[in-house]
Amino acid sequence: MDAILWLAAVVVLLVIEIATLGLTTIWFAGGALIAGIAAVAGAGSIVQFVIFLIVSLILLIFTRPVAVKYLNVNRTRTNAESLIGKEAVVTQTIENLKNQGQVIVGGIEWTARTDDNETVIEKDTVVEIERIEGVKLIVKKKG
Repeated sequence: MDAILWLAAVVVLLVIEIATLGLTTIWFAGGALIAGIAAVAGAGSIVQFVIFLIVSLILLIFTRPVAVKYLNVNRTRTNAESLIGKEAVVTQTIENLKNQGQVIVGGIEWTARTDDNETVIEKDTVVEIERIEGVKLIVKKKG
């Protein structure tokens, strides 16, 4: 009877994974499959549950990073995220301590800051966008 329950769990978890495509339940489906095999082999309920947990965690820890790396290769960045790594031109000197600085990228003007308070980037300098914090671009001098 335990084997049927584990098989049902595998099916439910796979259906959830197919519906979401978020790499969330596939690891637990693998754990349930191995626990089901243990049930067929005659393992007790506690042993089955422990096997389920251990196999699920091992799959999650060791295979998820690889799967995410290869499955997100062709993902298209959207909106502001697409700006990271692009070049921009400073339209107002960037000086964190004076709380000033703007750049223009893609025809849109953004508030910009540097990673540290000592760096000052003059107007008309080409910078690279490192990341976005709130509504500010964090930039560094190009080159």
